[in-house]
Amino acid sequence: MSPLPTIEDIRRAAARLAPHAHVTPVMTSRTIDGMAGARVFFKCENLQRVGAFKFRGACNAVLALSDEDARRGVATHSSGNHAAALALAARIRGVPAHIVMPESAPAVKRAAVEGYGARIVTCAPTLRAREETLARVLSETGAILVHPYNDAHVIAGQGTAALELASQVEDLDAVVAPVGGGGLLSGTAVATSALSRARTVGAEPRAADDAARSLREGKILPSNDPITIADGLRTSLGELTFAVLRERGVEIVTVGEEDIVKAMRVVWERMKILIEPSSAVPVAAVLLRKVQGARIGVILSGGNVDLSKLPFA
Repeated sequence: MSPLPTIEDIRRAAARLAPHAHVTPVMTSRTIDGMAGARVFFKCENLQRVGAFKFRGACNAVLALSDEDARRGVATHSSGNHAAALALAARIRGVPAHIVMPESAPAVKRAAVEGYGARIVTCAPTLRAREETLARVLSETGAILVHPYNDAHVIAGQGTAALELASQVEDLDAVVAPVGGGGLLSGTAVATSALSRARTVGAEPRAADDAARSLREGKILPSNDPITIADGLRTSLGELTFAVLRERGVEIVTVGEEDIVKAMRVVWERMKILIEPSSAVPVAAVLLRKVQGARIGVILSGGNVDLSKLPFA
């Protein structure tokens, strides 16, 4: 296993990302404060490039490659935000990107990846097919694998969102982020614990609660094809992210499907910004008052939503 990322790694990532990533704003809502019983500060990664925090990790990983490795190109399997993030990061570095996507991937997401100049390789919509196809692509191209979350450079890149938040808002009692594979939450935990007294809390769907179970039992207990509207959080923790979350003593809270949809709608109605269901998970936890503290930071992880399928329309 790779060494666990540190705050120094996150600071180096911030320096690499400075010419390329947005410093996203922090927004507030008095109405939501009243509902939550706390001052809530929303770190708007839905306004990041590619519409999600994933750009930070993918870009840091690509920019950290040596020139020799970068020339080989990069590859991954993803049907979501990591696919677009890696495609854009590769375009910035001027290297090839090979993205394995299931045939079932939405056309809008395929179009985004192709728009950034990546090569898409399609496969059947199963994890086994994605992994087998990616292995073949890596063998044929010699490209470097950039894992969506179980990668120290990716974790460090994701941690730059919390690094920014710490400079934008002082005296937080807690910082809450969604957890699927754990890259964002791990980076958040490293940055937050190094820079403030705030606790780091992960929020996940009750229907995909592998992080809560894994940390409680002290071993990785993956979810088995969980069904949740928060499609970005269906992935289970990796070896590296699990180790970081254990080391940092991160707490996990869970929320129901109706709570996620309600939170997504509240943010749209009260703040006039659109977030994806995965982003709404930590919002739901705060609205349900499952996170203790008078001043709470929430990382809104992304805003890529199919407008024809809004769950509250």
